Amino acid sequence: MAELVFDCTGAEPDRYAVVPSMTLKLRISETSGQRVEAIALRCQIRIEPARRRYTHEEEARLNDLFGDTDRWADTLKPMQFTTVSTMVPAFTGSTEVDLAVPFSYDLDIGTTRYFTGLEGGEIPLLLLFSGTVFGLDGGHISVQLVPWSKECPCRIPVSVWREAIDVHFPNSAWIKMSTQTLDELQRFKNHRALPTWDATLQALLAAAADPVECQP
Repeated sequence: MAELVFDCTGAEPDRYAVVPSMTLKLRISETSGQRVEAIALRCQIRIEPARRRYTHEEEARLNDLFGDTDRWADTLKPMQFTTVSTMVPAFTGSTEVDLAVPFSYDLDIGTTRYFTGLEGGEIPLLLLFSGTVFGLDGGHISVQLVPWSKECPCRIPVSVWREAIDVHFPNSAWIKMSTQTLDELQRFKNHRALPTWDATLQALLAAAADPVECQP
């Protein structure tokens, strides 16, 4: 039976991915001395928000996600981020592989709101592994499962996430709205002859701050 140990040795933004993505650097060690022919590896990634400290500004930004800070002992629970897969080629001893992890920039998703609420520091992650290990035993193919107990912590700099996002959406954000709301915004934009959606929202914010401006 192959005995596997997993470590995350680093992360970097993938500047050439089709969607915002980062690459996790995984080191996989086989400690019993057996040769591994291949691994069909799955990795479930969780965010563990209780494993870092937050500034007052970050606490305010994360209020809609976790509530008031006096409740964080109960609300700061692990969050499911994503599950990704990769094929690990044959190795003896240890090997290093790249694990591609795409990001969503949908602000309706809790994990995205968590990432955007962080000013700096690191994102605490937990990598949980599963999958199938292929080897050779007496000239025959052997198959075993990666135990669900295989996991490793991983801390990703917030700057890696921001750089991965900025490659595709520099100084931008995306929000989802109903088609009815979009139609109403379109009418407001056309009525004011505003050139962009950003200018449209800025005009609405200015109008909301001035009750006279809000009058029809």
